[in-house]
Amino acid sequence: MNDARNADTPDSPQNASRPAISSDPARAAALFQQSVAIVARLRAPGGCPWDREQSFDSIRKHTLEETYEVFDAIERRDYTHLAEELGDLLMQVLFYSEIAANQGHFAMADVLDQLNRKLVRRHPHVFGEEASRAAGNRADVDADVAGSSAAVLRNWDEIKAAEAAHEADASSTRSRLDSVQRAMPALAEAAKLGSKAAKAGFDWTNWRDLLPKLVEETAELEVEAASGDPARQPAVEAELGDLLFTVVNLGRHLNVDAEMALRGCNRRFRERFRQMELASPQPLEELSADELEGLWAAAKLKLAVEESSSRKVRA
Repeated sequence: MNDARNADTPDSPQNASRPAISSDPARAAALFQQSVAIVARLRAPGGCPWDREQSFDSIRKHTLEETYEVFDAIERRDYTHLAEELGDLLMQVLFYSEIAANQGHFAMADVLDQLNRKLVRRHPHVFGEEASRAAGNRADVDADVAGSSAAVLRNWDEIKAAEAAHEADASSTRSRLDSVQRAMPALAEAAKLGSKAAKAGFDWTNWRDLLPKLVEETAELEVEAASGDPARQPAVEAELGDLLFTVVNLGRHLNVDAEMALRGCNRRFRERFRQMELASPQPLEELSADELEGLWAAAKLKLAVEESSSRKVRA
């Protein structure tokens, strides 16, 4: 990947001066058809041995990696590599679809058909109520959103809820939390669960109420961890999960996305640790705990000063 210093920032003159690029559906369709054919050939007899051996389970970890590489390129405004990373992410969709086709479940065309119908179904204000209903919309919503994003989101939620109600087995007992997908990063899932529960009135009144809860969960974790009993490891994991869930909900009350907050923290840790390595006259493992702490404090101060100067220049 390119050095972040070479990537555009949101405020860079390069971004401001670049003209918009017109979409070319015909070219995109031709290239997409070529991509589908390439993946099919890789998986076909006489194709790539490695690709032919893969399954849903064996490549799912790569999907998560590709997703985070897209995140990284976006955060660094590295648009050249963002195009490449989006291609890698699309490759995952193509590969899953080809595996599914090989196993007789569905094909890439089914994926696209479901996507197109969903987009039309959930955007009656763009494609019209008749087209929305033809695509499967069962909710009674007002398509006249008058340019309001809030109205769009309200309609989206109502249409989505109607879809879920239609798909649900009438004999099953459903929870409002069933709409929160398990197939997402745990931090995001925790935030959505907390938000859904809050709509039922099950929530803390404000963010300050979560501070004693953090103390409580930390104490419970300490008790389990201090036992030193390997048999208590599941309990340690459970208590750590409770603590993390509380922290995520604190972020929700503060309008802070926990995933983004942690990614920012990870970035700062990388920068500070690198600065420690640069500043140390000898390998870090040869230093005492006090010396390491001193280097850490100096790194934090140095980077904070540099960041402050950078903000002044941008201003």
